[in-house]
Amino acid sequence: MSQAEFQPLNIAVLTVSDTRDLDSDRSGQTLAGRIEESGHTVAERLVVPDCRYRIRAELSRWIADEGVNAVITTGGTGVTGRDVTPEAVRPLLDLEVEGFGEMFRWLSMQEIRTSTVQSRALGGIANATLVFVLPGSTGACRTAWDGILKDQLDARHKPCNFVTLMPRMRE
Repeated sequence: MSQAEFQPLNIAVLTVSDTRDLDSDRSGQTLAGRIEESGHTVAERLVVPDCRYRIRAELSRWIADEGVNAVITTGGTGVTGRDVTPEAVRPLLDLEVEGFGEMFRWLSMQEIRTSTVQSRALGGIANATLVFVLPGSTGACRTAWDGILKDQLDARHKPCNFVTLMPRMRE
């Protein structure tokens, strides 16, 4: 049995915000930095307003692009009227990975205690593209990447990871 090798992924980053742009988007910058430090490529990085149709438009474009392996969104997962990212994303998913949101909230509990109940983080798969929806705080992005995504997007992580399953996601 051969040792698995690292497989770099093309990961798009979408920040959902009415107030940030690429220069002031620390959460997107944090994700992009961690993606590249881990050996992956940032396929594209955008900021869109809290509008479910703009979110769906960009996400749909990346899901349809066979050169994009994963999409990470940040922002719009709270409980206010403008927080629409989960509602924008869910209809596009072929499969929701419930464990991602559960694991994110469990990790967040260690850091922000019960405030984690206000997070509607989620993960899923659409057209064999991994999709992860994160809160907009820089801390949440660090928690998700360092605690879950770094390992799950690395083919060397045992006993299992998303990368080794990607060829079978089109079955």
